[in-house]
Amino acid sequence: MNIYSLTGIITVQSALVCYSVAIITEQRLRLIRPRVLTFLTLGVLLDITATAFMIAGSSHGAFTLHGILGYSSLAGMFIDAILVWRYFRKYGSSVKVPGGIHWYSLGAYIWWITAYITGALLVALRH
Repeated sequence: MNIYSLTGIITVQSALVCYSVAIITEQRLRLIRPRVLTFLTLGVLLDITATAFMIAGSSHGAFTLHGILGYSSLAGMFIDAILVWRYFRKYGSSVKVPGGIHWYSLGAYIWWITAYITGALLVALRH
């Protein structure tokens, strides 16, 4: 495995931790605390970085089935971060998250986890 792919794998593991902390915290509390914003933003930044490293290290090119799944899940989490930040800036952290954002966050996270698992399975099957 080349250094770019290995760096991407390590970075996406960190994104997994950050996304998990952010989404699980929001889902349990139904509030957007600074902790949620911090971990969600870090997750998106780490995911973008991981994606760049994985593309650089891929021998299959940027447009594979897993790549498209990964890009769409990253887009979903990016949109979630924008929605969460907008809501926080407008209402602060003392108001319950509305159902639309709450459910979108969960759906985007599940989609991202699906992309993560398929990537892990592809790596495991290749090595």
